[in-house]
Amino acid sequence: MTTETKAAVSTWTIDNAHSLAEFSVKHMMIATVKGRFGSMEGTLHIDEARPERSWVEATIDVGSIDTREPNRDAHLKSDDFFNAERFPKITFRSTRVEKVDDERWKVVGDLTIRDVTKEVALDTTFLGQVTDAWGKQRAAFEARTELNRREFGLKWNAPIETGGVVVGDRVKVELEISAVRAD
Repeated sequence: MTTETKAAVSTWTIDNAHSLAEFSVKHMMIATVKGRFGSMEGTLHIDEARPERSWVEATIDVGSIDTREPNRDAHLKSDDFFNAERFPKITFRSTRVEKVDDERWKVVGDLTIRDVTKEVALDTTFLGQVTDAWGKQRAAFEARTELNRREFGLKWNAPIETGGVVVGDRVKVELEISAVRAD
């Protein structure tokens, strides 16, 4: 990386207190269960002159899962799903950024859940940038994707008597990211 390129790249830290990582999945074929992870961290490296050269690294603490039902949360942390003891982090490392339009981007990268890494695309919207009351630069982004949980080793399920299964395979993921400029 040249000095010119280094100067053009700004570093941003994810503000966990103002960011969200949420998911939703079908339960019993008809209802939707939503949950979130309460702890995430990461860094965004933004090339302001050429945003397509930007990159992101982020981790989510699996133990911070919250579906508002302690027994379900304990089950999700077990080996039937995330195995939080053996695989305490979900990680994402972008491999490329593609411009859709002036505010929307496709951030493609490697998502690792348990011991499985798959390429995923996050449909990302830049929400803007401001200076906060303490003089720090803040930026915000929304990102969405849909995953097949079974592809990441989250395979537990049970049939229901009337047909179908307890947990759907498709998981919608929604991220609300607030980041603070570090440099």
